[in-house]
Amino acid sequence: MTTDPAPVRHFLTLDVLGPEGLRLVLGLAHRAKREPAAFRGALPGGRVGMIFDKPSTRTRVSLEAAAWGLGMLPIVLRPDELQLGRGETVADTARVLSRYLSAIAVRTFAQATVEELAAHASIPIVNALTDEHHPLQALADVMTLEEEFGTLAGCRLAYVGDGDNVCHSLAQAAALAGFRLAIATPVGYEPDPAIIAAARELAGATGGEIELGHDPLAAVEGADAVYTDVWTSMGREAEQAARREAFRGFTVDASLMARAARHAIFLHCLPAHRGEEVTNAVIDGGQSRVWDQAENRLHTELALLYTLITGDAAGDRI
Repeated sequence: MTTDPAPVRHFLTLDVLGPEGLRLVLGLAHRAKREPAAFRGALPGGRVGMIFDKPSTRTRVSLEAAAWGLGMLPIVLRPDELQLGRGETVADTARVLSRYLSAIAVRTFAQATVEELAAHASIPIVNALTDEHHPLQALADVMTLEEEFGTLAGCRLAYVGDGDNVCHSLAQAAALAGFRLAIATPVGYEPDPAIIAAARELAGATGGEIELGHDPLAAVEGADAVYTDVWTSMGREAEQAARREAFRGFTVDASLMARAARHAIFLHCLPAHRGEEVTNAVIDGGQSRVWDQAENRLHTELALLYTLITGDAAGDRI
């Protein structure tokens, strides 16, 4: 007889779930996509606060839709609507909002901000993107890969581009789900060595592998999926010209996709800068799964909110 893992209190990075926790959340997400009516109104009267210091399309709309689907009220809070900008501490904000809400999703710059909120909140804190991690995106990425390939054992994903927050969370996804991740970045744009080292240690127990390199052709060769992200993330706009030069040769086009396996799919977390990191022919082509990937943000976030708030990781109450 097996037992479920201990409930996760906060979702600050993907690896907090552990391999079994990831499996359970994804199981609920697949079920929510197949049977949305089963989850409708599962958390009536609940309230989700959403603190967004950065612009958002997919994260904001998918979280609002997920909260509404569970019967919860989503409350979006911009920086100019909070007292944080006038000197109130993060700790005091966490304590106060915990009295009003069932959970808080935070999209901000520093990982330290979500960690400080979590340290003082009595309700779940969800990392909706920081400069270091994007765990909500990685959940949808793994769900999309599972929909395409079923088991991820032996699956090889090539990530071509910047070693950014998306790359960090993908490394943790590979470690938890046990697939191979080949990362190719320009020199000087590698992912954080500490995050990669921790992910590799975790991967030792799951069969996952994480490879680092600087050659996009080598990374993509024979891959089951090819993934890219924008070359210039939010907050780095001043580096845009330098990055365009550094990332020459990293555009995912038809010739690069031809290096992957014939059955390979293309993934992108969006928004896409067409003509830079990906061509129209690839993102709009038959191998693209970016729209399924974007939709899966809704299903994975619904499953995650339900799990964090109820502690019912197996969905026994649904």
